[in-house]
Amino acid sequence: MAPEIPPPPATSAQSSRETRAATAIPGAAVTVATDQAESTTQSFWRVLTKFDKSKVSANRALRNACGVALPLIVGYAIGMPRGGLVVATGALNVSYSDGSDPYARRAKRMVTSAVICAIAVFAGAISGPHTALAIAIATLWAFAAGMFVALGTTAGDLGVISLVTLLIYAAQPLNAHQAAISGLLALAGGLFQAVLSVALWPVQRYEPERRALSNLFLQLADAAEKPLTAATTAPSASLESDQALESLSALDQDNNLDAVRYRSLLNQAERIRLSLLMLARLRLRMDRESRAHAAVEIVDLALARAARVLRTIGKSLLSGAAETPAYLFSSIPQLAKQLAKEPAPSPFFAAVAKDAIFQMDALAGQLRAALDLATHTTPQGQAEFDKQEAAQPLLLRFSGRLATLRANLSLESSACRHAIRLAAMVAIGEALGRGYYWRRSYWLPMTIVLVLKPEFTTTFSRGLLRIGGTIVGLLLATALFHFLPLTVATQILLIFAFTFLLRWIGPANYGIFGIAVSALVVLLIAVAGVPPKDVIWARGVNTAAGGALALLAYWVWPTWERTRISERVAQMLEAYAKYFHLLADAYLRQAVYAPRELHAARMAARVARSNLEGSLERLASEPGTSPKQMARLSAMLASSHRLVHAIMALDAGWSQTPSVAARPAFVLFAAAIDKTLSLLAATLRGKRAADKDFPNLREIHNRLVESGDPHMQRYALTNVEADRMTNSVNTLREQILQLSKSGTAN
Repeated sequence: MAPEIPPPPATSAQSSRETRAATAIPGAAVTVATDQAESTTQSFWRVLTKFDKSKVSANRALRNACGVALPLIVGYAIGMPRGGLVVATGALNVSYSDGSDPYARRAKRMVTSAVICAIAVFAGAISGPHTALAIAIATLWAFAAGMFVALGTTAGDLGVISLVTLLIYAAQPLNAHQAAISGLLALAGGLFQAVLSVALWPVQRYEPERRALSNLFLQLADAAEKPLTAATTAPSASLESDQALESLSALDQDNNLDAVRYRSLLNQAERIRLSLLMLARLRLRMDRESRAHAAVEIVDLALARAARVLRTIGKSLLSGAAETPAYLFSSIPQLAKQLAKEPAPSPFFAAVAKDAIFQMDALAGQLRAALDLATHTTPQGQAEFDKQEAAQPLLLRFSGRLATLRANLSLESSACRHAIRLAAMVAIGEALGRGYYWRRSYWLPMTIVLVLKPEFTTTFSRGLLRIGGTIVGLLLATALFHFLPLTVATQILLIFAFTFLLRWIGPANYGIFGIAVSALVVLLIAVAGVPPKDVIWARGVNTAAGGALALLAYWVWPTWERTRISERVAQMLEAYAKYFHLLADAYLRQAVYAPRELHAARMAARVARSNLEGSLERLASEPGTSPKQMARLSAMLASSHRLVHAIMALDAGWSQTPSVAARPAFVLFAAAIDKTLSLLAATLRGKRAADKDFPNLREIHNRLVESGDPHMQRYALTNVEADRMTNSVNTLREQILQLSKSGTAN
């Protein structure tokens, strides 16, 4: 856990708990000063009643409801209602993996979900008659489902759904032949749902975000072409920047790689906006000092070329087609060199010109980063990135799932601790249900799975909403059966309606989800011939018991992310620094990498990254965490992704390119990266660092580019990736120091 620094002077009204919470490290975005304005009860109530409009999708809900209802209709039509029910439940399970992302990714994810859920059906049904075996398989599956959290929200959801499926079918023991048939029927339902998802895909994902970013970059291009005429002019592109920020706010908790790229683009746009503003103001000062001086024309040329690149980026985002600007980015640094050679008419002019040179170099790096990100956000760019990722060795894939899971098999990993907690509680729930032979006892461990989450607030809010939603859903289903005619058509129509509600509004609020899924389960069981009155009492009791056990587990072993987040960021930066240090050291010594040491560093970097990603997801649901705090932390995470991508590219590239002598300039660059990351980690732990303490990475990178033969394959690779590292580390520095100086993350 990160060491704490002394808190600011507390007022008499502050409680000791608030004082301790306020000692979070500056820059960690976890200061709990907002608790002064909002009590814990109010914050928790806000979590309970939260409605996330970004997760509402009528198109997705419609195709998912069709995928569940159509197999039921076909099953009744051919005289096999139970077979239709198994297919429908397979489609329902896979519907949770549906989304709006590109065809290939979504199809791959949904097919994987269909296969895993089909295996869960078979494993549950075949182990059901054997209590010890059923408990053992459920426990192991629960541990695996908990570890899936390390792979992201989508994988975590798949783990939960497959585990629930396993528990349900374990309560309905079948022989091997029947279990195999049920698994195949469930697989057919899942594949049918996947086909519907691809066939009825309505719109491209992130379209509003792309349009907002496009408008911002086009406005920045206009601003670059029309520099300031007076120092009192309002900052350019302010409105477009606010619109883009609002449009991307829904992605703050989305760790999908595409979402990370869009947040990175917004961050780079903000940096470009500031660089353009500073460069325009410096040009204005030079113009006032000596209007006819060549420096003014040089800055004008740099701004004009920046405008061309910005306009290219804006059009690429709008059209969805990647384009390459006619002007190479090297032209702006060349103009900076030309400006440095111009004699200054006065010391003041020389100082202004020096600042302009710095801003031009920084702007060139920012433009390169923005174009690279924009290229990868187009459909063609996404496909190319996926192709490059698949071509990398398994251990060097940023999203390598097996490597990530292996790296997280440690008690240092929050995912591993969650997996242990989940496995233990599922084993206890299964043992209790089977030991006391409660009716519908599988609802007890199933509720534990649905309620118990890696984060404290989500676990408790879900526990309350699950219990309350179950009661309301059961009462609602009972009332519908009482007042409506109990016909097959009515049942299927209600199943369609509740599936639509579940997948339409359910993702936006867990209480609505709980009501819809409870009513839906009663309806599905009624299709199997079980009267609703035989279900309600048993489900209510087991749900309450399972929810209580899940809450007890987290009460015994809680985790508060607000006290950990800054240390998580610092640990990630240190892990990245160590990883790069080992690579750079081997490169400088012309030595063969020590496989074990390098592998350990690579795995440590993966653990640190996944720990931070999981920590951010948990922090987002804790009381007192504001959207602004999450936006800042998400921006830092996005910048760190660019850094580690560059390091991994060097790792792969150096092993595949002809060996050459390391340039002396690279020694300086490697030392500067190491020092900067160390200073940033120290800052996150409460130490103060002045601007003068940080090396000038851009200037050092320029020296690196100027040295050696750029046509040599390894030098060219190093120049490109070093540029990306420079840009990402400079961005991280700005983000962390800004938060450190403010002393709060609010």
